[in-house]
Amino acid sequence: MIQLAWLIPLFPLLGFLVIGMLNKRLPVSLSGAIASLSVFLSFVVSVIIFNEIHQVGSVPERILMFDWINVGDLNIPFSFLIDRLSVIMLLVITGVGFLIHVYSIGYMQHEQDHSRFFSYLNLFIFFMLLLVLGANYIVMFAGWEGVGLCSYLLIGFWFKYTEYNNAAKKAFIMNRIGDLGFLLGIFLIYTTFGSVSYQEVFNAAKGFPDGDAAITAITLLLFVGAMGKSAQIPLYTWLPDAMAGPTPVSALIHAATMVTAGIYMVIRSNVLYTLAPYSSEIVAIVGLVTAVFAATIGLKQNDIKKVLAYSTVSQLGYMFVALGVGAYDTALFHVVMHAFFKALLFLGAGSVIHAMSGEQDIRYMGGLKKKLPITHITFLIGTLAIAGVFPFAGFFSKDEILSKVYAFSPFMFVVLMFTSALTAIYMFRLYWLTFYGSFRGTEQQRTHLHESPSSMTMPLIILALLSTIGGFLGMPEVFHVPHYFSEFLSSIIYRKAELTLPESSELMVMGGSLTMVVLIIIMTYNHYVKKAVMPETNEGELRGFQKVLSHKYYIDEIYSALITKPIDWLASFSYKRIELGVIDRIVNGSGYILNGISSLLRYVQTGSIGTYVFGMVIGIILLVALTMIH
Repeated sequence: MIQLAWLIPLFPLLGFLVIGMLNKRLPVSLSGAIASLSVFLSFVVSVIIFNEIHQVGSVPERILMFDWINVGDLNIPFSFLIDRLSVIMLLVITGVGFLIHVYSIGYMQHEQDHSRFFSYLNLFIFFMLLLVLGANYIVMFAGWEGVGLCSYLLIGFWFKYTEYNNAAKKAFIMNRIGDLGFLLGIFLIYTTFGSVSYQEVFNAAKGFPDGDAAITAITLLLFVGAMGKSAQIPLYTWLPDAMAGPTPVSALIHAATMVTAGIYMVIRSNVLYTLAPYSSEIVAIVGLVTAVFAATIGLKQNDIKKVLAYSTVSQLGYMFVALGVGAYDTALFHVVMHAFFKALLFLGAGSVIHAMSGEQDIRYMGGLKKKLPITHITFLIGTLAIAGVFPFAGFFSKDEILSKVYAFSPFMFVVLMFTSALTAIYMFRLYWLTFYGSFRGTEQQRTHLHESPSSMTMPLIILALLSTIGGFLGMPEVFHVPHYFSEFLSSIIYRKAELTLPESSELMVMGGSLTMVVLIIIMTYNHYVKKAVMPETNEGELRGFQKVLSHKYYIDEIYSALITKPIDWLASFSYKRIELGVIDRIVNGSGYILNGISSLLRYVQTGSIGTYVFGMVIGIILLVALTMIH
């Protein structure tokens, strides 16, 4: 069955082609059904392949589709790699992707251009599957660029609004910056190893010493690509702005799949990063700074989707810290758990926005618990999961990261614990203000409040169930039960880092983390529910550091002042002075000269036969005179 893995990306591609060709002739239910069915079929094939790998324990298998690039000594086949890492990513992409497709049927039912939306979703799934299935860096890069293109199309789906187009362009351009680093890394890989195939590159790399300059340079360049795709400092500002797209887009691209592409790439390249300790330190430091930086910003955001967006940036920082300390399996464990609860939270936010007639500001919500019972309980489960409350998924994966980081560096552990506290604060702030207290919206919104249709609530229920039980795949060592997730991935990790804690220390980490979250829940409940303290509705009321957080440290303004405006000035100067003042004058001047010469010569063409005869006579006389002179 593994040889049929090519069907997995084929189904979404066919869905894209069918929906794209039929376009507006399809009703929303049919276009949504075709798109959902194509992803579901991919999920079925992925489950079958997973079972085969799990039961048989097969070795990584390469599937050659066709010869792709043959230039001189360069031979790059279009081939897929099926192993334990890729099959886990296949399950996440197709499984969560299917639920988001189903949810979109209800969410987009009043959208006239629904076929274009579903075709874009299918195309995105195709490229994401291509990214994780590729057996070499070039196929991965093709999928990498494809998801970047689809994110541009989906973020700017409502292209009639200028701010949405600007958000789409911002995402596209910032990803291109990271992609340049990734591409340079691939060039250096080929120069160093003479191949871009994973198997050949990793086998050759094992013969290099730790800290080799070439491998260090390769891993740093690859990490630049990961920083762009997975929104790490300084290439993170595109992701919060990407919330301009429809909410299912936020769930699919910016929670479960696209932003985890950088994590996947580093895990896939774990052989190289294990041999480059300096690069791994950079990965951990950048992840740590990003995690705490984004978490602080989330404290003062009032847009329900922006809060979740900065939460995503922070959680990605967690994952990169795990990668940097060598806990690759732990990072992937959190990727999967994060896909469950963050997709749940985004879709829950979409359900709230749907009920609130498009309102996204939590300051004008409140009291939605009774009106949206399914959305409320599933959103609560997602909030408990991301905050790390036992027994929900986030407790297990975040606790594992904290334990591994504590074994690596107590200082980094303290920073991550602080970040974990901030996560609980802004998430429960979001939860209490949205679902508790009195309703603060308009009377028209109050009369419109209703629970979402079953096509939207069923994916919420399934994701809530996964967010509840998913964590038991990776039980802490202190419980003395198998860590199924880590065991399944053991063959993928080149050199497993020894990051174990004594049972007493691990229990301390778990107990301390859980106690901290419980105290935060009580504190935020007293603040936002009992005392009914509301966020400031006027920016002028903010003072000091609160204003800095509300404006996201003014990073966008700094980028605008230091990068965007100078480039705009240079472009304007080049256009006015060089393009118009020099190049256009040369081109237009050539035309003016030719026109002037032509204007003079046309007087010779009078149309009078007598004039022509007179000219001929004069010419003959001149010729005879010249002959006689010589």
